Amino acid sequence: MSAPAGRIGRVPVLADLIRTHSRRSALARDVLLTLAGTAFITVAGYIAIPLWFTPVPISLATFAVLLTGAALGPLRGGASAGLYLALGIIGVPLFANGSAGWAFASFGYILGYVAAALLVGILARRRSDRNVWTTLGLAALGSLTIYAFGVPWLAAFVGVDLVAALTLGVVPFLIGDAVKIVAMAALLPATWRVVDRTRR
Repeated sequence: MSAPAGRIGRVPVLADLIRTHSRRSALARDVLLTLAGTAFITVAGYIAIPLWFTPVPISLATFAVLLTGAALGPLRGGASAGLYLALGIIGVPLFANGSAGWAFASFGYILGYVAAALLVGILARRRSDRNVWTTLGLAALGSLTIYAFGVPWLAAFVGVDLVAALTLGVVPFLIGDAVKIVAMAALLPATWRVVDRTRR
């Protein structure tokens, strides 16, 4: 099987390894992968632990967003996160703890999911998911992007200054983020090594 015309020469992400016969089948693949990415983020977001000292829960959604962006690429990954965002805003209870809408303290992080998925996808298109060190950088930049949206929203919503917002919305999650980043650095390059072996 060969990739559809117009995709030859483009650096593949993992999702591109699912080959298609035509543009129509490529479109169907991309739609299904986008929906699967949204479902993955949703399920991961439901795995959330509320903390008594901050309105931002611990959640696996950030890990799912970064992995989705890297595996699907910027367009499909960004669309997955964007669909998650859009459905939640209109009232579908996809967010952590079955919440929806936009008027809550951690909504800024969800806005950051879209930007992070796009960024991580772009970096994956540049082969940054192929070895441990560049994957560490990819995942760290993705996490920082989420914080860049989440912390200002948290500060404005709760009515605190930047230092307090960092204390509430970043510091409690640094260890968990480090674990997620290391997990990505182990998972993605290992997957590509398996792919490379099967191509030989």
